[in-house]
Amino acid sequence: MELVPETPGLHPVGRLDADTTGLLLLTTIGELAHRLMHPRYEVERTYLAEVKGVPTRTTLQKLRKGVELEDGIAKAVRARVIDEQPGRAHVEIVMTEGRNREVRRMLESLGHPVRHLGRVAIGPIRLGDLGAGRFRYLSAAEVGSLMKLVDL
Repeated sequence: MELVPETPGLHPVGRLDADTTGLLLLTTIGELAHRLMHPRYEVERTYLAEVKGVPTRTTLQKLRKGVELEDGIAKAVRARVIDEQPGRAHVEIVMTEGRNREVRRMLESLGHPVRHLGRVAIGPIRLGDLGAGRFRYLSAAEVGSLMKLVDL
């Protein structure tokens, strides 16, 4: 919050774990923030994970079907390997929940510890080439797309 101009009523939409980088939305529209975070609205959050090893098709299917974690089943909406090199891969994983360290725990439980994790999109809003510690204001169209996404 110290990186953006002080704005009354400005709050983050969700959170990022300490070792996760990427997109964080901020808004002064309380109901929008609530709905974007609430599991009922199934807002997609897209992550890019660099993992140890290369997940197989079977592993990706397990991510989509659900992985048993200590706090219940965790399920990806989509998961795919987008790049692989010897000993590591980049996996794009789309979630609609935001439990604590959920993506990391899912991948680790399947034998692919995460080396780096970044959130690259929330719903239709993509991080793009916005650098760490930088911010930009959303356009009216982007705000409208978020509002429509959660029936506001």
